Amino acid sequence: MTAKDQGRTLGERLDAATRHLPAPLAVVDLDALEANASDLVRRAGGVPVRVASKSVRVRAVLEKVLSRPGFHGVMAYSVREASWLVAHGVDDVLVGYPSVDVAALQELAADPRAAQAVTVMVDDVAHVDLVARAAAEAGRSLHVCVDVDASLRPGIGPFRAHLGTRRSPVHTPADAAALARVVATRAGVELRGLMFYEAQVAGLPDTSPAVRLVKRASVADLARRRTAVLRAVEDAVGHEVPLVNSGGSGSIEVSARDRAVTEVTAGSGLFVPTLFDHYRSFTPRPAAFFGLDVVRRPAPGFATVHGGGYVASGPATRSRLPRPVAPDGLRLTSREGAGEVQTPLQGPGARGLEIGDRVWFRHAKAGEVMERFDAVHLVRGDMVVTTVPTYRGEQRAFG
Repeated sequence: MTAKDQGRTLGERLDAATRHLPAPLAVVDLDALEANASDLVRRAGGVPVRVASKSVRVRAVLEKVLSRPGFHGVMAYSVREASWLVAHGVDDVLVGYPSVDVAALQELAADPRAAQAVTVMVDDVAHVDLVARAAAEAGRSLHVCVDVDASLRPGIGPFRAHLGTRRSPVHTPADAAALARVVATRAGVELRGLMFYEAQVAGLPDTSPAVRLVKRASVADLARRRTAVLRAVEDAVGHEVPLVNSGGSGSIEVSARDRAVTEVTAGSGLFVPTLFDHYRSFTPRPAAFFGLDVVRRPAPGFATVHGGGYVASGPATRSRLPRPVAPDGLRLTSREGAGEVQTPLQGPGARGLEIGDRVWFRHAKAGEVMERFDAVHLVRGDMVVTTVPTYRGEQRAFG
């Protein structure tokens, strides 16, 4: 970014860069993206960083990040996406979620290059059997990774709590060893790794002492349990497990310190959506924005933009709504929020808005907003460097 750009507000830079482009439109600030990527590598402390594709959903951006030292491999969110990425040159893809898409598993097994590059997630005997059948039909082996529940479960018996996401039923070393033994008995299925995603650490901002207490307790629990699970699994299958994946954008540095961990995953830390604004572990540099144009001035102190109903997944709370960030002094209305076709805004900043002016927003979650756009404009300073297709622009929807 030049000295001239540093003197401009965010809105002024993005307005200048995209003045010739119609809205709605999505942009990624390359300076912020690259700074965030460097920060993720620094926090990982030499442990390879796998890129979570669901938090990006732009193949050109994935390729740009993967070309940087410190990054290796993609965590995909579906088997079809994984095979597609391999076809476009990605040589190591871990599917982060189990799949029951039989046709996709069959296509994966039938492609020798994809079968070698992709590791499929399992946490149930039923998953293992689906993978084994696909492998048997193709006469080829497929790699699997066991998803180990990383939630914190304090208490005893009926008084035990569950702090974290509801992911895998595999929680204890005994659970993991039992599933690993099943994998070892299935022809054509090879156990490659273990994954521990501590959502209650990586996905929660540091907004209160209670949250920070849960995080500390979770980190201590996982430091013990990851090693115990790994040992139990390796004893069960009789060989080393080469891949132990953990972490997320909010917990990279603590996951990377565990000697059992061979790689960490991050994605949201590249774009830094609003849900990542209150972490103590890193300085947020928002990199992804979308712009909407003012089409109405319904009353003094109000301005209405076209579109905007890009609500993030998760609990239906205000935190999942997009946030206007430029110009300053704008907020959603409490009655209408972000609308499918129009979004009214109010606040001091609304008084200066005219018909045709552009308002810039940030999404609550990374990646999801890219499902709304065919293309994203990569901006440096006050210029569009290039425009690239999103997954949607490449006619790919992996759901």
